[in-house]
Amino acid sequence: MIRNYLKTALRSIFKNKTSSVINVLGLTIGLTCCLLIGLYIEHELNYDNFDTKGERIARVIMEYKFDGGAEFKKGNFTSVRVAKVFKQTFPEVENAVKMSQANEIVQYKDKLINEKSLMYTDPSFFDVFSYKLLEGDAKTALNAPYKIVMTESAAKKYFGNEEPVGKTLKLEADTNLYVVTALMQDRPENSQVKFDMLVSFSSMGLEKAREDSYWDANYTTYLLLKDKSSIKPLQAKIGPFMQKEMAGKGASVNFDLEPFKKVHLYSEFDGFEPNNSITYIHILEGVALLILIIACFTYINLNTARSIERAREVGVRKVIGAEKGQLFWQFIGESLMICTLSTLLSIVLAMFLLPVFNQLTDKSLHLSSFLTPQFIVGVLMLIVAISLLAGSYPALILSNFQPVKVLKGSFKNTGAGQWVRKSLIVFQFAISVVLIITTFVMQNQLHFILNKKLGYDREHVLVMTMGWNLANAIPLIKQEFKTNTHVKEVAACYATPVNIVGGYNMRSSAMPETQQLAVAGNPIDQDYVKATGLKLVAGSDLTEQDIKDASYGDPKKDVYRFILNESAARELGWTPEKAVGQRMYLDAHRPGFVKGVVKDFNFESLHTAIKPLVLFPQRGGRRLLVKISCNDMPATIAFLGSKWKELVKSRPFEYHFMDEDFNKLYNSELRLGTVLNVFAGIAIALACLGLLGLSSYTAKQRVKEIGIRKVLGASVGNIATMLSGDFIKLVLVAIVISTPIAFALMNKWLQSFAYKINLSWWMFAVAGLAAVIIAALTVSFQVVKAALVNPVKNLRTE
Repeated sequence: MIRNYLKTALRSIFKNKTSSVINVLGLTIGLTCCLLIGLYIEHELNYDNFDTKGERIARVIMEYKFDGGAEFKKGNFTSVRVAKVFKQTFPEVENAVKMSQANEIVQYKDKLINEKSLMYTDPSFFDVFSYKLLEGDAKTALNAPYKIVMTESAAKKYFGNEEPVGKTLKLEADTNLYVVTALMQDRPENSQVKFDMLVSFSSMGLEKAREDSYWDANYTTYLLLKDKSSIKPLQAKIGPFMQKEMAGKGASVNFDLEPFKKVHLYSEFDGFEPNNSITYIHILEGVALLILIIACFTYINLNTARSIERAREVGVRKVIGAEKGQLFWQFIGESLMICTLSTLLSIVLAMFLLPVFNQLTDKSLHLSSFLTPQFIVGVLMLIVAISLLAGSYPALILSNFQPVKVLKGSFKNTGAGQWVRKSLIVFQFAISVVLIITTFVMQNQLHFILNKKLGYDREHVLVMTMGWNLANAIPLIKQEFKTNTHVKEVAACYATPVNIVGGYNMRSSAMPETQQLAVAGNPIDQDYVKATGLKLVAGSDLTEQDIKDASYGDPKKDVYRFILNESAARELGWTPEKAVGQRMYLDAHRPGFVKGVVKDFNFESLHTAIKPLVLFPQRGGRRLLVKISCNDMPATIAFLGSKWKELVKSRPFEYHFMDEDFNKLYNSELRLGTVLNVFAGIAIALACLGLLGLSSYTAKQRVKEIGIRKVLGASVGNIATMLSGDFIKLVLVAIVISTPIAFALMNKWLQSFAYKINLSWWMFAVAGLAAVIIAALTVSFQVVKAALVNPVKNLRTE
């Protein structure tokens, strides 16, 4: 019997080539999308799952405010004191580790490498995290200054095939030799703790006094708890403990604990790489599911539409003794065969498209994921599920046909199943319209972000990373760079205006010492405002003399001239004009006067509203900004490179454009927008594929009606309008249903931005019009083809 089912299924598939191709193509495309999205989601949901102690690790988040402050400020930073005190104080804490990510120039012999994945950390690192050492002793690898642990790939980069342990390296601005004490496996790709080198934390030479303060919070702290259930009891103890610690000190400091495995998708604070968002994961899950539903509905629609063609076959089989159950499983078998073929093709296609998908998502997903037992079991379950879900309804329709009506030919004129097919078309296009609107709104928001006037100029600005040891060389570097007429401005600073994250406290002379205003701050030189295009609304810019006055290194002599943004002046109760000349204090040990006020500019992501900011003078910096002309940029960059190599021997010439820093702030949104563009297009194509097949069968079923209408004088246009009108009405119903759903989804998504577009009616009108046009073009080929057929031929064959 099974052999007979297979023969019948194959015969049916080859007999109806058009519908079979559409079914296989639709399911293959839908399943390919699901496989690729599923790989990505699986990668993101399994972040840090390699760590066997991950359930017991918590990241410490600091929150603070000064007495009189309006609200707590929070961030992924702590002082060096936290790890030591928490381990000693709370029995729930088994161990703790503090870490600091850094870019350092590492030298081995004559080789200089800008190491962007270097991490300073404690000896307890290997007790807290589950990283395996290939060589060396975890207990002594980082237990003293000037020790380094390298990953396999880093060791190969520096030493080739030589034995790394025992080799010595030098770090920029440090005369000490660093010894490689251990070799470890490369960290997994889906890990939030990103590094290629671990350097002993004691190498930083931090003063012992810093262990007595909760301020100077520039480090990340992780706690290893004795039990994974200890996080809530420990959190409850931290608040009262910190109240005692900060009593009478004019400020409140507290710490929140974040489960290690929740950081990547649930935390608002990035780890050592930009976080993803569980919201975006849910969006992609929804897109994958909707694409699969559209593909399945296309299959259901075409098979129920074809039911009339197979009615006589069913009638004959029932007359000669076939039971309803036998017929049902025969049609399920056909569905299973098509689904199996589609699944196999989708796996091959997914493997072929994986490199493109990796580039699209900026991930490194591997083919090996297709070969795991979990994947194979999942694929088999998917085949069975789709076969039953997509095949059950057509199988029930076909197996329930009454043989007497079928063989008499009376069944053909009934409207059985039409409402189901119409409902499925409405649902398919409702999904498609939601995706069109979602994609359209996201693209408009991203266009708004990328083109918004932010208050600074990021065009044609090169950013070069520098060491503090180059502070005295900066005047000469700037002088030599500006000998090129295409170099407009050169400035030294700690941070570009794209993302200023340094936290400071300031007060005016009228405020008590216990009251402080939390502000963002950025050390700059006298050319920063000009190089970045900031607009002064009151006062004047910094000068070379201002830099000198703040660089004596003696708090009794140093005098600072500050530049505030409008928000900082407003928070202190001043207008921009009134602020100029006012005396103020930055972090208590930087006294000075307000020299100027710049117009507010977005120095963080547009997810965040503009906050108070202070720019203050400092010689040197971590970055050099070079504003160049757009004319002959390659030659200008080549000139800068040659001058750099001539003047700076301790660091290779490396640069990027400030635009790149800006785009990194919106990596998740840009990637999601691109992915949605692709998959929304695929969803629409699948819906149209089903519509194309269904319009073809509709035209075939109405051949006699078309012939009669043409004999009675109907034009080709009349016939085409009649046939396509039914489908267009369904699309209009889909638009009505999908518009409020899309509005609610996009309105919620836009709430995460402080600066955003307004949802206008025309966005939904354009999306709806696009859906109507796409549907009309899809059915037009078949309806025009049917309308052009000679009516005599149609009536003769009918």
